[in-house]
This record gives sequence, structure tokens and C-alpha cells, in this order.
Amino acid sequence: MKADSVARIRRFQRAVTTEIGLLDASFLGRGRPLGPARVLNAIGSGRREISEIRAYLCLDSGLMSRLLRGLEAEGLIEVEPGTEDSRRRRVSLTAAGQQEYTAYEALSDTKAREVLSRHTAPDALLAAMDLVASALGKDRIAFEVTDPRDPRAQTCMRAYYAELAARFDRGFDVSLSSDPQVQDMLPPRGAFLIAVSDGLPVGCVGLKGTDQGYAEVKRLWVSPAARGLGLSRRLMRRVEDIAAQAGVALLRLDTNSALGEAVALYRKTGWCEIGRFNDDPYPDLFFEKQLDVRS
Repeated sequence: MKADSVARIRRFQRAVTTEIGLLDASFLGRGRPLGPARVLNAIGSGRREISEIRAYLCLDSGLMSRLLRGLEAEGLIEVEPGTEDSRRRRVSLTAAGQQEYTAYEALSDTKAREVLSRHTAPDALLAAMDLVASALGKDRIAFEVTDPRDPRAQTCMRAYYAELAARFDRGFDVSLSSDPQVQDMLPPRGAFLIAVSDGLPVGCVGLKGTDQGYAEVKRLWVSPAARGLGLSRRLMRRVEDIAAQAGVALLRLDTNSALGEAVALYRKTGWCEIGRFNDDPYPDLFFEKQLDVRS
């Protein structure tokens, strides 16, 4: 580690603390500090179980209880026992709480726009923020099986196609590739998996069902901001598990030698190179992997 690494990290932490108003007694001028405001945000964003909110915000039970009592005293939330387990308490916003949540959202959006407007290269600033957020949230990245038509899945695939167009010598046109049909990547025939970092998609992979005695792994992509965190390996492991649970004994995939990182991953994780098995014009390398399918 370079001698100034710690100093640079601490400078970054001080800058963020000041910029977001962490020390302000009235965060964004709404009369309460950041802690209760973040709890309101978590509830307003759809998190209802107190245990889920605690885990999301990394709060101990004592602090969580104090924050909830304060919000309840303000008339902003209602706490109730869980419907199936009374110990798993749930929380919801009152009408006043919803108004506060909406006000915080508007103020936070305005603050974010102001931060970007002060920088001459906003895209570079956003890329740096994405990198930091992905690294700090590495252990909280969630995986969801979703419809490939989901807007988050579409965001991933558009980024994937754009990257292929930039990296392939002759570009990339998805209409010329063996693009999987939606129904081939929906259960029970297939699946589509996305990786989500605090609400934003940062990776994807698809399982394409076929009628040829095997299934295919398609569209493995990880955001540049989330690379180096082992996410590609985790996505591949999960899609292989999904295939095995569905009784698929053999997986295949194709790739292009321009994607050296992907090729290296496949070779390191038990995929064997085989001959061409499709007429897609873009891939030049082909792999398969036997799965351990247990009844």
C-alpha cells in the first residue's frame, strides 16, 4: 500500500461527510438528523420488516429501536406485529410520514443534481461514485431471478451490447446474433438473473432452455464499476445451480476471444472447450460443462 493511501481515503471520507450533511442536526433542513431520515427512506422505498431495515442500514438493535421510537413519536410511522410471526415486527409510513419521505426525495434529488452541475466531467464523477458504491456494498449485492423484459434486465443487456460493439473489431449488431427468445429465459424453460447493488442493476446472466439435450448460458455481463469483486464468478455459480435444480445435466456457452476475462473465468471454473455448435457469426470459442444433477 502506498504511503498516502490511508490519507487519501480519509480525505474522501471527510469530503463525503461534509457534502451529505452527516453532522447536521437538521438533515436537508427537515428538522431531524440523517439517521431518522435514512430509516424513513428505507421504509418509503419498500422495506417493511424491522429486521430487514436493520440489516440494510447496518444498525444495532438498540439504535434501531431509538430511531423508530422517535419517528413514531413524530407520527411518521406505525409499528405492528408481523402477520405470521409477531416477533417479526413491521413498520409503515403514516400519511405524514409519506409526506416527509416525498419531501426528502425531492430535496435529495436536487442535491444530487447540484453536485453533478459543479463538475466539468459529470460522467467521470458518476463512474467514480459507482465504483466506490459497488466496492463498499460488495457484501450486500443481491441476486434476483426476473423476467428478461424487466427494465433492470434491459438496462444490463443494453450495456452489454454496447460493450460488445466497442470491443469487437467489426462491432456488434444484436439482430445478427443468435439472440435468445424471451420465453427461452423464463421458468420453467430457463431463467434470467440480475445482480442488484442497493436498487441498481450491476450484472446479469441468462439461462436459455433448448430442446437439444442441453441449456445455454447467455448474456453474462458485469458493470465496469463492479468488476474485480468476484461478481462474474458468483453469477455463473448461481446460474449453474439454477440449471442443476431444474434437472439440466449439460450446459453450453459461446464467447469471443476478445473477451479475455470471460474466457479465463470459464477455463478456471471447469468449462471445457468444444467445437462450434451454432451458426452465430460473433463467437469464436465454445464451451460446455457437465453438472451434478441429483434427484
